[in-house]
Amino acid sequence: MHKYELSRIGKKSTMADIILGGQDGLVNVLGVILGVSAATSSHKVIIAAGMAATFAESISMAAVALTSKMTERDHYYSELKREQREIEEMPNQEKAEIREIYKLKGFRGKILTDIVNHITSNKEQWTKFMMKEELELTEIKNKDIYIGSFVVGFSALVGSFVPLTPFFLLSIHSAVICSLIVSAIVLLFIGIYKAKVTVGNPLKTGIQMVLIGMGAALAGYYIGHLFGQ
Repeated sequence: MHKYELSRIGKKSTMADIILGGQDGLVNVLGVILGVSAATSSHKVIIAAGMAATFAESISMAAVALTSKMTERDHYYSELKREQREIEEMPNQEKAEIREIYKLKGFRGKILTDIVNHITSNKEQWTKFMMKEELELTEIKNKDIYIGSFVVGFSALVGSFVPLTPFFLLSIHSAVICSLIVSAIVLLFIGIYKAKVTVGNPLKTGIQMVLIGMGAALAGYYIGHLFGQ
């Protein structure tokens, strides 16, 4: 694979981690501070709850990303060992699978035979092919695991301060309104950007992101309001 393509894949993966962490941090902390603001009129309590939720959410998201990526890595190596064993024990069946894969791509005759012979001429190359083309698995390196989990955690931290910051500067009522407006705008742009780098209608995806995020946050508000009463 070309270095430029690898770079694009890496950037997409990093951007997915940023969106995941940022969106999750923003929505969860917004829900917490709206709920607490509905239950109390104390600025200090709201900020304390928001800060606690911010750091708990960031650490939690980083830990979840770390364990998830480690599980993916362990699954990859488990399948790699199984594939290596199958190549050793049943090479003809594995060759037949390669032949079938390239038949579906439209190759026939001598060209198909040459492709199969070329791939199976080197066992390391053969194994990599089976992992990628048959199982659709990609190796996850330890460096990527730790970087990815850090990106998710840090993005959650940054996202959490989007709804929390107005409470440091404004009265509770004004801060709630400002927090909702700013959070909705950020979620809209996250949705638009997400659709542009993947698939889908940017505006539709952006609006969906806002509705989902605001719905989750307002649920926190009404729960806080209920307990406040």
